[in-house]
Amino acid sequence: MSTTVETTPPSAAQSSSQRSLIAALVEQMARQAPFDRMERDHLAFMAERFKLGYYAKGEVLIGPGSAPPDRLFIIKQGVVLGEQDVARTEHDTAFWELGPWESFPLGALLAKRPVASVYRAKEDTFCYELPVGDFRKILHLSEPFHDFCTRRLASLLEQSKHIIQAQYARTTTEQQSMNSPLSAVIRHTPVSCAADTPMVEVLRTRKGHNLGSMIVAGEDRIPIGIFTLHDVLDRVALARLDLTTPIREVMTQGLITLPPRAFAYEAALAMIRHGIRHVLVTDEESGEIVGIISERDLFSLQKVGLRQISAAIRRASDVGSLCQSAHDIRQFAVNMLAQGVGSEQLTEIISTFNDLLTARVIELTVAEMGLDKTPLADRYCWLALGSEGRLEQTLSTDQDNGLIFEIPDGWTADQVRERLLPFALRVNEALDTCGFPLCKGGVMASNPQWCLSLEEWRGTFANWIQRGDGQTLLNASIFFDFRPLFGEACLCDVLRQWLNGYVVQYRMFLRLMVINALGNRPPLGVVRDFVTSAEGNTLDLKLNGTTPFVDAARVMALYAGSGETGTVPRLRAIGRHWELEPAEVEGWAESFLYIQMLRLRSQYEKLQRGEEMGNRIDPDGLNDLDRRILKEAFRQARKLQALMEKSFQF
Repeated sequence: MSTTVETTPPSAAQSSSQRSLIAALVEQMARQAPFDRMERDHLAFMAERFKLGYYAKGEVLIGPGSAPPDRLFIIKQGVVLGEQDVARTEHDTAFWELGPWESFPLGALLAKRPVASVYRAKEDTFCYELPVGDFRKILHLSEPFHDFCTRRLASLLEQSKHIIQAQYARTTTEQQSMNSPLSAVIRHTPVSCAADTPMVEVLRTRKGHNLGSMIVAGEDRIPIGIFTLHDVLDRVALARLDLTTPIREVMTQGLITLPPRAFAYEAALAMIRHGIRHVLVTDEESGEIVGIISERDLFSLQKVGLRQISAAIRRASDVGSLCQSAHDIRQFAVNMLAQGVGSEQLTEIISTFNDLLTARVIELTVAEMGLDKTPLADRYCWLALGSEGRLEQTLSTDQDNGLIFEIPDGWTADQVRERLLPFALRVNEALDTCGFPLCKGGVMASNPQWCLSLEEWRGTFANWIQRGDGQTLLNASIFFDFRPLFGEACLCDVLRQWLNGYVVQYRMFLRLMVINALGNRPPLGVVRDFVTSAEGNTLDLKLNGTTPFVDAARVMALYAGSGETGTVPRLRAIGRHWELEPAEVEGWAESFLYIQMLRLRSQYEKLQRGEEMGNRIDPDGLNDLDRRILKEAFRQARKLQALMEKSFQF
């Protein structure tokens, strides 16, 4: 039987001992998330109205019924098991585990509906209980509490991010958030000139305003070109051009523009891909110039700039030069991680750099082997697979790639393969030299199994889908994340369209993919917070952390016919296809990205200590907030798996 001890209602006649107890409770709450962000008066409001409930081991605190819950529970001491259904409780299998200072059932309270799960005391447990009327009052009074209740995971993630940034603030200054919109990054009012302005006037204006570049625009303020320091050197000084020459004759055209609402990391990606130093910001409707973003604006503190890396890759003449660029990419990623850049942006930037390096390796190899002078010159495409295909590479990654080709007239597939395999082997070996280890499973373009014509890829995929055995399911988890990296992208696009149309005809294969994915459950424990390995008491953040999200997103995106390959874009595409609540979808995305960030942080720390990078962590080494967020992220993975399981009951 539960026991509830009621506190004296708040009044002016409270004894000094009661006031002391309330003050002590407020101090204790102020050290716990999310209460540490609330005003003291609001904490006192809650503390004065708490009731203290006691629940013996095995006792149900609250369960499904016909009425909405009448109170908020905040665990003071003990552990509460959230159980999915009666069948699970009979087998003593917890769906999740809640510890001190975790609260429930927020969803039911906010929606004014009955709870869907059974909450049972795992051991003797004490809870602070806030009546529903007072819960709604404090929800209205306190913005941080309201934010936590309505955006529970996002709120905790923001707190964790602030802690990380505060840690690095001791060694860095003037941090630039890569999530900032470009409108917030623009530092100066743009200065422009007309296309017929003589160069001498442009040079005087640049010097007078201390400008690194000059925008060339029409009377409508729509940019048509840019004049940079490199233009001065290459097109004016070295050419000894007359300074009365109109600027239109020496400006750089083919501008890269982004709207003000685009994020800083998108400008960074544009600079990497195009090997430029400046991105123009233009109004989405009128096309008028709003500002200009330079590499210096984005990364003023970086020892190695992104343009330097991308330029070094583009002009590299041998593998040795590219090895240095690969090192610079990893150092650049570490610097960005130290600045608090989000995992979604960071992994995409790492993958984009790696794409650029791989493409340069291929270019050099093509020229060296004379492949560009054969009938195969424009008839193949290098495929990125696995994490590279999803643009989700971390600091520690190996190779997963393949080749797709079309067969020239008079050739056979075997003849094409015979010509391409030595080329692919040289590329794979060069990438290995640059620090991207050869795939131990042989998933590389130099393997004849993965150097196939378009028709052969179709046949291979069709065979897997029709068979549906363990090996084919494993292959699907790698190969179905393909995207074009170098060469004729249309071959890849045709294969993607065919696959999306073919796989939905074989619902049993999709069901088998679901069953296979459900075999990897997030490691939430009953005896402890997490299920860890017997050796070293560690978790594998890739296998048990991100993979449940990746697998669920893949199979559901295939069913939805989505062409996305990244996990987060797939989740959002799934949300649109099934018309799911946006907040629920973002909860999955944020959870996946948080685990990705833990992987990156762990790899960075191991790199700093000179240890081998990997994906295993000791959860006992996390701070309380990160442990709590990780538990919530694993719960989100289980919710996504539950939706997947329910959606494929055929």
